Amino acid sequence: MWWRERRERIRAAARLGAALAAAGLVAGCFEPLYGRNPSLGDESIRDKLAEVLIAPIPTKQGTPEARIAVATHNALQYDLNGAAGVVAPTHRLEVVLSPVAITMTIDPVSGRPTEEIGGLSATYQLVEIATGKIVLKDSTFAHVGYDIPGPQQRFAKQRAQLDAQDRAAKVVAEAIRNRLASYFVAGT
Repeated sequence: MWWRERRERIRAAARLGAALAAAGLVAGCFEPLYGRNPSLGDESIRDKLAEVLIAPIPTKQGTPEARIAVATHNALQYDLNGAAGVVAPTHRLEVVLSPVAITMTIDPVSGRPTEEIGGLSATYQLVEIATGKIVLKDSTFAHVGYDIPGPQQRFAKQRAQLDAQDRAAKVVAEAIRNRLASYFVAGT
């Protein structure tokens, strides 16, 4: 009947009004992450991240871990300040990496792996340069899978492994950048 349809319309309008009212109350709680933030003064998060000096990642030279460390350092440099040099560093980022490799599937005929999971585990700390105090200490990881084609393609495993390590380095760098941005916004 017509009064039921009218009652349903009124209920729908009331629900929509309640949702808009709740959204209006919560709208003031959000802060811009990469734009100008009035609570930080005139600096934005990009400015804060650009003031972070990335320390060289300790590894033995000439090892596969050194290549991963350089890839992670470059990804961090790009993520934090667009690959520009740090002009006046206020913080120093120290990162320690440890690669992970897990064989998932083995071909029963040849005994060779056909799928592997490569990964990267990173522990890092942010040190305030002026005081030498550790203001942030955390860890992150990235696991990436890759397939190994049959024995006919001799170098496919190495290329797949290198690509997976590069992807893991980018994921770890992005996670570190996001954690540092969170620290500079919230202070925790």
